[in-house]
Amino acid sequence: MSTNAPTGTARGTTVTARPPTPARKHPFLALAAIVGTQLMLLLDVTVVNVALPGIGRHLGFSPTNLSWVLNVYTLAFGGLLLLGSRIGDLIGRRNALLWGVSAFTLASVAGGLANNAALLLVARGLQGASAALAAPSTLALIATTFGEGAERNRALSVFSAISGAGSAIGLTLGGMLTDWGSWRWVFFVNIPVGAAIVLLAPRFINETERHRGGRFDVAGALTGTLGMASLVYAFIRVADSGWGDSRALTTFAAAGLLLAAFLVNELRVERPLVVLRLFRDRNRGLAYGVMLMYPAGMFGVFYFTTQYLQNYLGYSPLKTGFAFLPLAAPLFLAARVAPRALGKFGAKRLAASGVTLVLVAMLWLTRLNGGDSYASGLLGPLILMGYGVGSTMMPLNTLILAGVAPKDAGSASGLLQTMQQVGGSLGLSILVTVFGTASRHAHHDPFIHGATAGFKMATVFTAVSLVLVFALKQPKAPRLAPA
Repeated sequence: MSTNAPTGTARGTTVTARPPTPARKHPFLALAAIVGTQLMLLLDVTVVNVALPGIGRHLGFSPTNLSWVLNVYTLAFGGLLLLGSRIGDLIGRRNALLWGVSAFTLASVAGGLANNAALLLVARGLQGASAALAAPSTLALIATTFGEGAERNRALSVFSAISGAGSAIGLTLGGMLTDWGSWRWVFFVNIPVGAAIVLLAPRFINETERHRGGRFDVAGALTGTLGMASLVYAFIRVADSGWGDSRALTTFAAAGLLLAAFLVNELRVERPLVVLRLFRDRNRGLAYGVMLMYPAGMFGVFYFTTQYLQNYLGYSPLKTGFAFLPLAAPLFLAARVAPRALGKFGAKRLAASGVTLVLVAMLWLTRLNGGDSYASGLLGPLILMGYGVGSTMMPLNTLILAGVAPKDAGSASGLLQTMQQVGGSLGLSILVTVFGTASRHAHHDPFIHGATAGFKMATVFTAVSLVLVFALKQPKAPRLAPA
């Protein structure tokens, strides 16, 4: 039998099927490799947070430019995710995961060895690009490895718990590594994790079909990524220099032109990065919107509370890391309860309850003042936020993957994570701008004044997320096709 027979064509694109590469059947280890990849990639969004003050002092970053250490990673990650998903179509999802994890591990070594700001930012960009290759394969491999229903729901529950807790775990781990070693260890820790994934994946995960034909949407990748990078740069420039800065205004205009070119390109290209048919399902489209707005507020909370704990309350990196444990514990609890709650209450009600808790936490943070301690100012919001995020991620992931054809699984996964990373990066840049503007006009205590202004903007992002969740429809029972 031929191992390279074409299975069909669409718009001039030939889909070539190859038999799955045999792998040992062990669902737990397959899921461990998939979830381990997701955890490593998400950890690097926040594990660096606690190390930021040390990185800034050692490599000479200004307080606002320090946010680039986070934004370069998330911009490359989010901007190239859809291109990474297309590469996964061509080389197979398992291969994409392996190549991405291998490159990510090497970029982590470069980041840990960096001796100036420019080299560190280059390493962070390479980490983000490597993550963009590996990440779309995580949810896609879950969709193709576990059958729809209870089996996939259990796998998604674990995946959602790790995805949601990745931020809190990263903050705690970052504090431990920075305090016990140095900021460089937040990069070196990826070496053993990456090596373990590279060993596990070929043995326990089957390769997927490879969809040949079509061209890479290079124009879309360039215009989309450069457009978002320009937009983020413009906001951060405003945070430093104000809204009258001519360079910031010019960059805003360039961002608008680039993003308009991206949209025109996606409507005309044969194989677009954004598969528009994924938005035809109302619930999926709304869930994508929540995935864009939700991290926009969350990233800012981590950024400001980390600096508040270290620079304002005088916490060590280790103590700062442990201060985020009240976020992680309820998150894991909520994620464990989520599969049963999903069957009982439905995706809309479960997601709405989670986003409501996060909204209450955001409103609580807007009342932070100079006289607050950790217990009175941060502990309660962190607990509410943890349970809220844990209750939200699984139903949204379920809505996005429900009914997705296998050929679109990678695109759906890549777009989901694109929304998260782009939302987080753009949201953080907006919150940093709000922080910088408010702190410059503060009569006393500039940090508290700026941080509470940032929390108010994060509350707006979360409120928009809640509106989108309320707009979801309860899934209808499928109708039988006529005989």
